[in-house]
Amino acid sequence: MKKIISFGFVFAMILGFSAISFGQTAETAEVKDGPVIKLDKEVHDYGTIDQGANGECKFIVTNEGNQPLVISLCKGSCGCTVPVCPKEPIAPGESKEITVKYNTNRVGPINKSVNISSNAVNAVGGKTKVTIKGNVKAKPSGGAPVNTGLPTND
Repeated sequence: MKKIISFGFVFAMILGFSAISFGQTAETAEVKDGPVIKLDKEVHDYGTIDQGANGECKFIVTNEGNQPLVISLCKGSCGCTVPVCPKEPIAPGESKEITVKYNTNRVGPINKSVNISSNAVNAVGGKTKVTIKGNVKAKPSGGAPVNTGLPTND
């Protein structure tokens, strides 16, 4: 019994070294048939931005598959997050932009998502999610005190 286990272990090691020496892994050896969605990033971090600042960011989507990628719907997690996705199919090897605009008039932390529905074979349930995060800092209120000419009690 020990010889069978030892032989199996040695055989598995040989197969493992063979895959490494040829530069293949299970991931690289697998070829997906159909459109494959790849994003340049999954999260856009605005950092700290001022209230009323430009809340627009971009995600680059690339079709790494062998058939056209069709994005059927982009939906923000709330009305303050508005995505714009390409309407035309993305050919294999091509890239397009997804623009997301966040309403920076809302003060406080940002943690919103955009669901991208497509025909990509690697999209779980046909959906891919990107996230925007950061913090919107309130504009300073008021300004310099107004001189009314009246005496103060300093």
